[in-house]
Parts: sequence; structure tokens; C-alpha cells
Amino acid sequence: MLIAKTIAEARAAVAQLRVERRCIGLVPTMGALHEGHLSLVRAAKTACDAVVATIFVNPTQFAPGEDFAKYPRRFETDCALLEAEGVDVLFAPDAAEMYPAGASTVVEVENISDRLDGQSRPGHFRGVATVVAKLFNIIQPNHAFFGQKDAAQVAVLRRMVRDLNFNLELVVCPTVREPDGLAMSSRNHYLSAEERQRALVLSRALRHIEARIAAGVVDSARLIDAGLAVLAEEPEIRLDYLRIVDPETLEDVADVSAGTLVTVAAVVGPARLIDNVLVPPR
Repeated sequence: MLIAKTIAEARAAVAQLRVERRCIGLVPTMGALHEGHLSLVRAAKTACDAVVATIFVNPTQFAPGEDFAKYPRRFETDCALLEAEGVDVLFAPDAAEMYPAGASTVVEVENISDRLDGQSRPGHFRGVATVVAKLFNIIQPNHAFFGQKDAAQVAVLRRMVRDLNFNLELVVCPTVREPDGLAMSSRNHYLSAEERQRALVLSRALRHIEARIAAGVVDSARLIDAGLAVLAEEPEIRLDYLRIVDPETLEDVADVSAGTLVTVAAVVGPARLIDNVLVPPR
């Protein structure tokens, strides 16, 4: 696995792959890799001839007071995991490489970036869209792979890809869960054993809503009330939102249908966690 630390090195490595006429898949990450990330790598390996992964803890998507400084960083371990999965190139720049002195251009996906996590974390999706646009420009992949767990991010990036005419396919892969149902997240490492048990209420609330939908309930207000009742079983968590929305626009919907997004975010101990499900076809 070639490790590129500069944009020039990454472009040279990708240029060589293109000489070989290889379909390139991109898996952007912030490191602290877990099985969810590795599932994206495997999907990319299946769909593409070559895989480029990135590790970059992007400072512009963290607000003041958030966990940028303590976000887990395990570069050597991450490299070993990616190499074992057969990644061809790892692009691992530092902040000065991605944001040179005087950089002032940002990507703002209006009318969607201020919803869900964007409402709770102002500026977050501006940072996400800007860094992902830069990665798309540097690597110019044929396919880019993201996880369904980050459903609001997916909606923002889909809109950006469409609006800016990026010549790539954005591939969304299923959420990967622990055996007990907890959605895998690098921030799960922040949790104590007791906090981790409390965190299970997020997936439990989603499963309860899914069961109500399967029983024929389609009214979003009733479904949210049912989910809130489950979340109230863990009063020590701090709920950010429980919403039922259109997965493309992130706008609330009155009634659920196939593909509707049921999404939740809460602070559990020191960690802000997110989870969601898509309503299956009936």
C-alpha cells in the first residue's frame, strides 16, 4: 500500500492507476477505523479495480468546544487494517496540506446543510462538503463510498455531487452494528461500559418505530411519540433530535412510506451519537 502525504504524491499515484485504466474507488475516513469503515473498503474492492482510502481528521467540520483535539487517532493501526484489506493508496495529508495559508474557499450546500446535524452543529456540513469536494478533486474517483449511518451527510453530499457535476457515483453502504445493535462509530470509544449500555436505547427506539410501522402505523407524529417513550427509559442521555424525514431533502414528512428516513441523535456521556433506519418497502 502506497502512503501519500501530499496532494502531489496522491495525484501521481492515482495517475499511475489511470494509466492502467483502472476503475478507482474512494473511501474517505477520519481514521480510528472500525468494521463499518472496512465494510466500505470491501464494497469498493468489489466494485472497483483500485481503492484509495483517506485518513484526515478535518478541523473545519468541528465547532469550537467539540472533540477535534481528542478525536481518536491510531494511524499505524489504521494503516495495518487498510493494508490487510488490499487498499492500493492511502492519502493521509495534514491540515496545512489541505488548507494552505490564505485558503478562503468553502462549499456551502444551502437549504439542506442546516437540517438535522447541521442545525445542531452550525458549520459542520460546510466543513464536510468543502473537504470532500477537495478529495473528489484530488483523487477524481469513479465511485465514492459512504455509510448510511451518516444519513444527513449522505444527503448533503448527494446534493453537492449533483449541483457541482462531479463525474462520480456516490455509493451508500448499510450501517454496520455491534452484535447488540449499537451502530459502529469511532466515538463509541469515548463510552464507559455503563454509558455504552445506555447508548443501546437509540437502536432500541428505532427498532420500536420499525415495529410500529410494520404494524401499519404511518403517522409520523405517532411514531415519534412511540420512539420518545423508549428513549425516556434512559433519562441520563440528552436527546438532540428524533425525526422522520425525506432522505434527500431532510425535511420532515407527515406520513412514512418506503425509503423514509427515521433518524436520531443524542449525547451519551461524552459522546454525541447518531443512528437511523430507512423504512423498507411494504
